Amino acid sequence: MAAPAAAKRPYWQAPTAAVAAPAAEPNKRHRTAAAPMDPEPDQDQDQEDQPLLPGLPDHLAQLCLAPLPPRLLHAVCRPWRRLLYTPSFPPFLSLYAVLDDAAASSSGTGGGASFAAYDAVAGRWDDLPPPPMPSSPPRLWHQSFLSRRLPLQSVAAGGRLVLVAGSTRSLAPALPRPVVFDPSARAWRLGPRFPFAPRRWCAAGAARGRVFVAGGVGAGYDPSDARSGATWDPTAAGWEPIPPMRDARFSRDAAEAVCAAGKVCMVSLRGRGAKEGAVFDLRAARWEDMPPGMLAGWKGPAVAADDETTIFVVDEERGALSAYDWGRDRWRTVVESERLKGAAEMASGGGRVCVAAQGGEKVLVVDVAPCRPTTSTPPSRRWGAPVAAAPRPWPRPRVWEVAAPPGKQVVALHVLPRMPRAE
Repeated sequence: MAAPAAAKRPYWQAPTAAVAAPAAEPNKRHRTAAAPMDPEPDQDQDQEDQPLLPGLPDHLAQLCLAPLPPRLLHAVCRPWRRLLYTPSFPPFLSLYAVLDDAAASSSGTGGGASFAAYDAVAGRWDDLPPPPMPSSPPRLWHQSFLSRRLPLQSVAAGGRLVLVAGSTRSLAPALPRPVVFDPSARAWRLGPRFPFAPRRWCAAGAARGRVFVAGGVGAGYDPSDARSGATWDPTAAGWEPIPPMRDARFSRDAAEAVCAAGKVCMVSLRGRGAKEGAVFDLRAARWEDMPPGMLAGWKGPAVAADDETTIFVVDEERGALSAYDWGRDRWRTVVESERLKGAAEMASGGGRVCVAAQGGEKVLVVDVAPCRPTTSTPPSRRWGAPVAAAPRPWPRPRVWEVAAPPGKQVVALHVLPRMPRAE
């Protein structure tokens, strides 16, 4: 039986008693929210022998239990909880994070990154196994940049976490090929070599399930490298080149490539400074100018909704989460909060937008599913995107917090299917 789409499974809910999750325990399974108590030891064996549903074989019981909310399955009994994490059961979504050691960050002596996944059903962080890295692995800190963390660029595409670019201790490109984590296998692997020189400070993102990389700089500056780009399906064999960019402006810093309405959008600089934008039309396979309203309002980290119809951005100074209106070429404020000020990274999935804030010590989760506007009007002739009718006031969404693992700071976020595990 084909499993339902992972994106349709809820992946977490707001805490019912408090906005912020409690502090996590200092162990490999970092608990950040109250989880149901395990049964008494003398009940374990009885529950192990119980069928999932009395009177039904387990394969039919799975069909009956699949539509139920994961939090309910986790709370009822151990057999259902064990079923929830088996490879054959439709996975719910979890939050995956690239992490930096907070103490090392403050001293500027940090090394490589670590990785963890937040299971909102169980209310805990689980460490990912260490990835296979080259002999000179990517670093997050360098003695020449004590006030700035070096980017380790990662992408969520095709249900996998993909590392695409980083810098070594000598500030050379660290990854000659992508490093891929498959949650269903709970394992890393190496992807095919890039069709261009390894690079850092590029534009990277996901577009229709494919990894998208453009621009960047190699061991030395090369204009042709700085304009090149390619896409890759993590389930396929090799990379496919795309037409070269118009210029080499996306080679000075890491940039997000955000895909929505069939277009991959990126800006050369976050925040309110002077910036340049670029848009790649996936259907026409050509580069275009960014709409002026989109460029003017892109003032922080950005992410596309999981259905790739809407772009969200956080204004780092105002603390405002906004959504882009393609038809009117303007941004609409979804929610404004002091807690969103200084936002650094974003991810989206399951109707939620997740924002790393407060220096990466917390992740703010914004439930935007009830707020998304719908439209059936024809596409815009200018930008090829839906033109909405007169917008209605946007309902205020729920916002809650997830604490980072103890002693860690979140430097990148992704939403992917949960990992299987023994319960």
